[in-house]
Amino acid sequence: MTAPPEPPRRGPDRSDPARRQPNRLAGGRIDRARPLRFSFDGTSYGGFAGDTLASALLANGVRLMGRSFKYHRPRGPLTASSAEPNALVTLGRGAHADPNARATTAELFDGLEARSQNRWPSLAFDLMAVNDLFAPLLGAGFYYKTFMWPRPFWERVYEPLIRRAAGLGRLSGKPDPSLYDRGWLHCDLLVIGAGPAGLMAALTAARAGASTILLDEDSEMGGALLHETRSVENGAAMDWAAGALAELASLPNVRLMPRTAAVGTFDGGLHAALERCGDHVARLPEGKPRQILWRIRAARALLCAGATERPLAFENNDRPGIMTASALRAYAVRWAAAPARRVAFFTTNDDGHRAAQDLHEAGVRVAAVVDVREDAPRSRDFEVIRGARVMETDGRRGLSFIHVRQSDGTLRPIECGALGVAGGWNPNLHLATVGRARPVWDEHIAAFVPGGALPPGLAAAGAAAGVFSTHGALSTGTRAAAQALGDMGRDARPLPIPRAEDAPVRQSAFFFVEGCQRGFLDQQNDVTVKDVEIAWREGFQAAEHLKRYTTLGMATDAGKTSNVGGLAVMAALTGRSIPEIGTTTVRPPYLPVAIGAFAGRGVGAGLRPTRRTPTHGWAEARGAAFQESGLWLRAAWFPEAGETHWRESVDREARAVREAVGLCDCSTLGKIEVLGPDAARFLDRLYANRMGTLKEGRCRYGLMLREDGVVMDDGTVARLGPEHFVVTTTTANAGPVYAHMEFAHQGLFPDMDVTLVPATDGWAQIAVAGPRSRELLQRITDADLAPEAFPFMGCAEADICGIPGRLFRISFSGELAWEVAVPARYGEALMERLMAEGSDLGATPYGVEALNVLRIEKGHATGAELDGTTTAAMLGLGRMVAAKEPDAIGAAMARRGIHADAAAGPRLVGLLPVDPEQPVPAGAHLFNETGPVDADHARGHVTSACHSPALGRPIALALLHNGADRIGERMRAVSPVDGDAEIEVEVVHPCFVDPEGERLRA
Repeated sequence: MTAPPEPPRRGPDRSDPARRQPNRLAGGRIDRARPLRFSFDGTSYGGFAGDTLASALLANGVRLMGRSFKYHRPRGPLTASSAEPNALVTLGRGAHADPNARATTAELFDGLEARSQNRWPSLAFDLMAVNDLFAPLLGAGFYYKTFMWPRPFWERVYEPLIRRAAGLGRLSGKPDPSLYDRGWLHCDLLVIGAGPAGLMAALTAARAGASTILLDEDSEMGGALLHETRSVENGAAMDWAAGALAELASLPNVRLMPRTAAVGTFDGGLHAALERCGDHVARLPEGKPRQILWRIRAARALLCAGATERPLAFENNDRPGIMTASALRAYAVRWAAAPARRVAFFTTNDDGHRAAQDLHEAGVRVAAVVDVREDAPRSRDFEVIRGARVMETDGRRGLSFIHVRQSDGTLRPIECGALGVAGGWNPNLHLATVGRARPVWDEHIAAFVPGGALPPGLAAAGAAAGVFSTHGALSTGTRAAAQALGDMGRDARPLPIPRAEDAPVRQSAFFFVEGCQRGFLDQQNDVTVKDVEIAWREGFQAAEHLKRYTTLGMATDAGKTSNVGGLAVMAALTGRSIPEIGTTTVRPPYLPVAIGAFAGRGVGAGLRPTRRTPTHGWAEARGAAFQESGLWLRAAWFPEAGETHWRESVDREARAVREAVGLCDCSTLGKIEVLGPDAARFLDRLYANRMGTLKEGRCRYGLMLREDGVVMDDGTVARLGPEHFVVTTTTANAGPVYAHMEFAHQGLFPDMDVTLVPATDGWAQIAVAGPRSRELLQRITDADLAPEAFPFMGCAEADICGIPGRLFRISFSGELAWEVAVPARYGEALMERLMAEGSDLGATPYGVEALNVLRIEKGHATGAELDGTTTAAMLGLGRMVAAKEPDAIGAAMARRGIHADAAAGPRLVGLLPVDPEQPVPAGAHLFNETGPVDADHARGHVTSACHSPALGRPIALALLHNGADRIGERMRAVSPVDGDAEIEVEVVHPCFVDPEGERLRA
């Protein structure tokens, strides 16, 4: 029986990846013992461990990897780093799809699946490339000029088309199944970048005993040393880097973080860094994050992020195969790959010659080195054309020829499949120019370098500081680290500098070939020299205007490869210097960061962690219905047998509080302990009403204001001792109020001796309310609860069922009531004991729905009324904001507002529907009895509404303009979400039950 024939293979033979890679060179740092298989646009290819997607594709003879945004021109890699503007691909499929990934940094793994973007129907044949034919119509500013007329077309035609065309890659639209995380790190010295400067800086700090973090965005640390062919300390540069890393890895005070990019620098020594933990593997172990966003707090930081080589602008300088000379060199030396077997170079400095020599020694034929300098060095290994320019290129989907204008003016074609462009170096100083920090122009290297006004605690070294030789990077790294440690008071000396090349670096200010029009400056956004000329002619000459009018330096490139070239063109057009043109403002993140990394584990249930009250289990066992309240899950009502509607349960619970005794878990109220000699003074500054005069054993209602005088929160302040206060807040504002108090403590009143302790989770607090509440509580405590011994708004520490606890005579329901507090672990036992002891008294548990009914009946304001726009006067509490010394935060603004709206400002009022069977919808707008119903004639709105069991009819609270003077009038309540039905209501006092307060003082 014969075996069936093998199915035909698509693409290269995956059984022998090495044999099927025509542009794979000898050497490199790839692991040839570990062949890998991957696919690009459905075609299978082979690579090796250590490859990037870009290096593996180049080794396989693939130069075309993407299409540009506007003109859909064919593009290949421009760089070998994260500054890549062209080779953007989508990795993975379905929910795992990761669009706009840089092929130059995507590490190869077995089974990697990549797809090109921004093309249809295919990368090789993209119908949208027709845009290139209309380039004269799509130049700078065409968007602003084209879509202005006719005006109705904007929303119906133009905007939908623009939205469909915007972007490069596409999101899957499915939830990302990957796990992300966030974390904190602390260190004495943070070193950003593990090249020669970063390694020396880390060694200096580590040997001095300082806690050190060394991070680098690459998968392998070493920076430029990974493709450096010159020696360091009489040996291979890579070997010296490996030895330095081995020493650092052996030290307990050092943390090495490869695959970690610093993406932002902020005030107070705070740095953001993104660690790619799982982007280089096919499948992560269960529970392991794909990426971690680290917040690093460092006493000092060093920016050793190296530099980015500048492209040069000339006609059609964007064809696949044209890249920076350093990228060609890195692909050949580190990854043993070349985009072609015959290459050329276009250079303004000696680095182009060094790259050409390295390619020659790697076995790649160098057709010519085109040098703009008349005194360029000669070579025995390849031709050097002095004083020449690359004027034009040929090749539809990849470079095939360059056309060189020689010094005598003749035009010479040179055949090549790749061109390395060396226009000089720009320091990677983005992280050093955040905020108001501006770079300065260094004429000696024709580049911007970090200025004197760096962010506090940050310094630059090596190429990031404009020092481009290996010896210079090593020496500035150790000196900068020693200086940083010295600033911290640590004894550290610069280390001996390893022997390395120290040739003087000459960079000429040559950025573009004169006369070119379609010389691309920003290859991602298709911004050309001609576009900058258009911006110049139309008056958009400032750096920020140029950026926005032409889109120069936008998107993922963020100006890394394009900005200086664009500024140079504008400078030439205006007759000014590049520093006179200025630079744009740098904003984080330095590299794109997935939204998932910002969210971390805060997705799904982790977005708003469910917090359960101490009595949650007890309530669940009784069949309670639950609802979210702030971050808490609280019992909404407790249904009993025979009750078929939630209103039946809520009405029964509210009546129990009014007639007997009810129990409600109010542990969710914020509780903040305020202690210290200045506690009273501190609270006086935070609350509009005076707290310093509060006596021990007493509570006081407190009104906390924002700086603009708007009510931030209301609650109570209880004084348990001379220097001990307990502040309660609303459930939703527990966190914000504590943050506000900490800000005031640390930023506004740092001289006050006060300690703040958030204690919300530490206490279970049960409200015991109703006319029989005293009788019930007297059964579980020895405290004297008689009216004269424990008056309304009293507080005391007391023995509760044999447990040290606290009692507060506070009433949110308007009835005789206490709040009983015990340590949280006893909350459920306390509730069970209260229910058992009160069984003969009619003890009834009630939830937040009944609590809301009770507070509306009493006219108490909650979050529905405290919506961030209400003032004390609007709530009828203007007298609480009395002038006092010292004044409180927001009080002066509140008093100003009280006087301003005294006549006609909104006031809290009650509403009764004229038809007692007709409910008032919450959110309804209020209008006069007659007149138009529109936004201009609305006089207020309904904030809260319910059915009142005490009154047997619907009631509501509202904020009504001039409400205090309109009591007794009739108005119309109109709700747009309820069919605009008009409900006739009568304006009444907001307190519907016991307005004199006799019950709560009983």
